[in-house]
Amino acid sequence: MGFLTEVVAERRAALAERPLDAAALARAAAERGPTRDLAGALRARRPALIAEVKRASPSAGAIAPGDDPVARARAYEVGGAAAVSVLTEERYFGGSLEDLRAVAEAVGLPVLRKDVLVDPTEVLEARAAGADAVLVIAAAVDDARLADLLAAADEQELGVLLEAHGDEDLDRALATPARVIGVNARDLETLEVDLAAALARLRRIPADRIGVLESGVRDRSDVQAALEAGAAALLVGEALMRAPDPAAAVRRLLGAGVGA
Repeated sequence: MGFLTEVVAERRAALAERPLDAAALARAAAERGPTRDLAGALRARRPALIAEVKRASPSAGAIAPGDDPVARARAYEVGGAAAVSVLTEERYFGGSLEDLRAVAEAVGLPVLRKDVLVDPTEVLEARAAGADAVLVIAAAVDDARLADLLAAADEQELGVLLEAHGDEDLDRALATPARVIGVNARDLETLEVDLAAALARLRRIPADRIGVLESGVRDRSDVQAALEAGAAALLVGEALMRAPDPAAAVRRLLGAGVGA
């Protein structure tokens, strides 16, 4: 069983055993102010960087245990990031909804909930916690549930980063109205990275969508390769989380002087 398959099975089992209270979440979501526009923020800069807050990952293990998500997110904002991604998955990534809430209250940028979402109530949960956008992984759901997740995000005025890993999932993503399409260089089943294949898939994304390269970005040369492949934005986690000066690391990725 691959990693994503295992996580999806665990998430579905947990929700079946302890369903989220949709009514309570809807009331909490309704009390939130207007969401910040992820697509607009990404279109406003080239390149645009979605800087990620995560303490660990299944591929890298512990990255920054005990790291303060608010301090790091603020540094990303100072450095010139266009948006902040916050991992909320606890078992493998060391994240939480509390991290999301804290970051959403601390920065002025759009904040993305990054998790493996399989049910529309989790979209409500994201909105109630202060998210401005959610990650939806095409490979984690069938077409019917994908449509449900996108509809739930639209109803809550949340942005969506719709993520594909392979050609079939990219076809499915492009068949939806999602404006922001992510191509993950990491195969979430094997956890292996194939940057060349991801760049080839980015070239398939039409100019009227916002193509985002996810994973595999270490330095400015990777950013340049993504831009040449048609990416408008990049999502970077590990390289920034390991940086002693996150703001400076953001500037280096974006180019000298950006966000200074």
